[in-house]
Amino acid sequence: MDDIVREGEAVLRTVAEPVGLPLQARDQETLQCMMQFLKNSQDPELSAKYKLRSGVGLSANQIGLSLRMFVMYLMDEKGNIVEHAWVNPKIISHSVAMVYLPEGEGCLSVDRPVHGFVPRYNSVKVKGYDISGKEVVMKFKGYQAIVVQHEIDHLDGIMFYDRINKENPFKLPQGIEVHSLYDQKDK
Repeated sequence: MDDIVREGEAVLRTVAEPVGLPLQARDQETLQCMMQFLKNSQDPELSAKYKLRSGVGLSANQIGLSLRMFVMYLMDEKGNIVEHAWVNPKIISHSVAMVYLPEGEGCLSVDRPVHGFVPRYNSVKVKGYDISGKEVVMKFKGYQAIVVQHEIDHLDGIMFYDRINKENPFKLPQGIEVHSLYDQKDK
């Protein structure tokens, strides 16, 4: 956790620089290390031994590198492992409907509890490159879409709490469909 940049550091508020292609070995190595951190953080023995907070996503600027890349590692609703390393990701389309986590979002760079709803698009289509430098286009929905948007926000210098309503943290946008992640089955 000592390598994770905490809120207040300028790199978290800076728009990250595009990563040069073809990918350099050091960028691939960085992505592999970031992924290993997420895996270790979710392993009960390793996380206890190294005092790691569990994470499902990690952007390069969270380790002090102003580069447009992030990793995600989580279990989907069917129990399958979802593992992606993204380079120069860009949301190319999204749903109108929105979703939020009723317990709110957390962040490895934020050591304090932050209460409030963070509205996110229910589904997003992302274009970018994988760890081998191959162009990839993928669609994400629900929780995975939330993780992707959270990490791309990091690359744009946006913290999750910037998206919480300042006057009423539990107020959601009006005039569009917004559901709790857990209230929506196949929406």
